[in-house]
Amino acid sequence: MPGLHIVVGHSLVLSTRPPKRMTPCGTQRYDSEQERPSVCHEHTLQAKSADFATESQLCRRQALLGLLGGLTLTLRPSPASAGLIDERQADKVFESANQSVVSIADYKVANGNEVSEGTGSGFMWDTYGHIVTNYHCVAKFATDRIGAQVTRVGIADANGDTTEYPASLVGTDAQHDIAVLLVDAPEQRFVPVQVGTSADLRTGQSVYAIGNPLGFSKTLTAGVVSGLNRAIPSPVGTKTYGAIQTDAAISAGNSGGPLLDSSARVIGINTATFTRTGTGRSSGVNFALPIDLVMTVVPNLIVYGNAAGKGVKGGS
Repeated sequence: MPGLHIVVGHSLVLSTRPPKRMTPCGTQRYDSEQERPSVCHEHTLQAKSADFATESQLCRRQALLGLLGGLTLTLRPSPASAGLIDERQADKVFESANQSVVSIADYKVANGNEVSEGTGSGFMWDTYGHIVTNYHCVAKFATDRIGAQVTRVGIADANGDTTEYPASLVGTDAQHDIAVLLVDAPEQRFVPVQVGTSADLRTGQSVYAIGNPLGFSKTLTAGVVSGLNRAIPSPVGTKTYGAIQTDAAISAGNSGGPLLDSSARVIGINTATFTRTGTGRSSGVNFALPIDLVMTVVPNLIVYGNAAGKGVKGGS
């Protein structure tokens, strides 16, 4: 697809480059005077040409230009788009599911110190400490053989205070981009998700994503099912079929988090997005693994350590 490329390794990776300027949502800002709209430049030219206009005319022009500038710089959602989200329903979904969502933090061990390498999301599967996430969120940890990688799972309490617990690897299915971790935390900290089904999803159905985009914990975004039965690439180059397409915003760090229906049931794992080439910005075309696929994989990972459901865990 021209101008777009799909991002599957979608956990947030930390960079040594200086961060871009943070811009408040709905307001467009400019990094240099050259980038400002031409209306501002026109205002300057008119000010220099005051000899050719009366003072009252210039004031009226300045007021008009200021109004036009405000309209140019302020981006407001249209009533139609704002009306797509039922605020009360979104609040109910978040309150029902947010305690089940966790953060996944990857660290590299160097000279006895843990250096943060990236973050992702996951969710609690049961009360025994099993955490489901994307394989690409823990790929370095899963393939580490020398103890150079550490993964920690962040669990927030009712007050929003997060405690990180060391995770052990239970099993992975790289072809379907699914992994299961195990954490040793007090049983009362585990609030398993409600599992739904992806079999009866409809295009246009409301969906909600909870995760940790760009490191901002417990972020809720909303949208609709944009399409069904999509094929997306896996971390190992194969294709995964049956993916859910949604316009609910999914950014770096959302990977591994749940996609929910209006009853706060998990219907997918947020996994990938198309980004505009060279910008890193999402195009609004995002994908989640269907929960019915996840349900066929996760039990085998927990019992056998592999997706095939064969052999003895820890053996062949």
